[in-house]
Amino acid sequence: MPEKIESGPVNDPGHLNSIQRALLEGEIIESIRQVYDPELPINVYDLGLIYGLNVSHEGVVDITMTLTSPACPVAGTLPGEVEQAALNTPGVKSASVELVWDPPYTIDRMPEHIRLELGLF
Repeated sequence: MPEKIESGPVNDPGHLNSIQRALLEGEIIESIRQVYDPELPINVYDLGLIYGLNVSHEGVVDITMTLTSPACPVAGTLPGEVEQAALNTPGVKSASVELVWDPPYTIDRMPEHIRLELGLF
């Protein structure tokens, strides 16, 4: 017998099941990858600035992110760009971004291949 994987009420268009949430999360990540750090040629997701991304069953998105430095010149605008990128993703009902400083950002959050491209090894 097939395993039931539905996590929300059946036929409820306002309630995303676990598969729909996972797909939406992937689409949100792709949207966030369109937001670039102005000082580096790397998007904020691959740079490792996104610490957390949660998609609720209702399509509400909560993002936790940091910046490369508390003195970052785009501290006032970059979180809003990330929020807008999430909001522009079809299926997202609302989005919020929380800027955090703990844990502090390090280049270890970047994937190895990006560190190699930038000569940061």
